[in-house]
Amino acid sequence: MGSAYDWLRGLHIIFVIAWMAGLMMLPRIYVYHMQTEPGSKMDQVFKDAERRLLRIVMTPSMIGAFLLGCTLIWYNATYVRGDGWRFLLEPWMVVKLAGVVFLLYWHGFLAAARKTFEAGANTRTEKFWRMTNELPFLAAIVMVLAVTTEFGR
Repeated sequence: MGSAYDWLRGLHIIFVIAWMAGLMMLPRIYVYHMQTEPGSKMDQVFKDAERRLLRIVMTPSMIGAFLLGCTLIWYNATYVRGDGWRFLLEPWMVVKLAGVVFLLYWHGFLAAARKTFEAGANTRTEKFWRMTNELPFLAAIVMVLAVTTEFGR
């Protein structure tokens, strides 16, 4: 049936996929939201969609990915690796953890932006949201390659 580690890793990946989908989808929704008339029916539709995406998909997925990731770190240090917690200082893991910090920051940034849209006070341009839309994907590329290659080991 698989080891506990395999289950933890699989669930972590599922939560990360859901979180990443939201991190890439929300800025795109912001692009379309900017094209609506403030106070219109579509303006409200986008506000509802943004709020639901954050509250129902993104934040629970972020929490799940983070908690499972912390559990995987503990499991690795306790049962898998012979060097205990030292692997946290290896270059590949430092890169992975830096990526996690960036994604947590970006999640907070997008959540704060949702509040400005809700208040009708968005100051960002459509171009800004289009250009930053791919940042989580770029971070994911670096993080996945760091973990799968364990460079610097």
